[in-house]
Amino acid sequence: MSELDGLAERLREFVRVRDWGRFHTPKNLVMALAGEAGELLAEFQWLTPAESSTVMDDPEAAARVRAEIGDVLLYLVRLADALDIDLLEAAHAKLDESDRRYTVEEYRGSARKAPPLT
Repeated sequence: MSELDGLAERLREFVRVRDWGRFHTPKNLVMALAGEAGELLAEFQWLTPAESSTVMDDPEAAARVRAEIGDVLLYLVRLADALDIDLLEAAHAKLDESDRRYTVEEYRGSARKAPPLT
């Protein structure tokens, strides 16, 4: 069992003993995930690029960022579990696709977007 599987199992039990399963529909989990991503975004909203690179040097800011990243991960793991998606498999598949779309020769040092898949 991977650590992500163990986390999903722990979350499943956390939800089960609180009888929250009926609230953890994919729609609600996506909305909660978006909300938590927004809270993470708020931690960086007014920082300069340089400040954002050193945010973890401030213990208070670091604690908030760490907590928000934890929330995002928990909702993502819970959503994947609810939809029976293997997160690592999905991530590897997406990285494989990106590797094909963004070749080193064509995109090295470039932030431009690849054309849509056909």
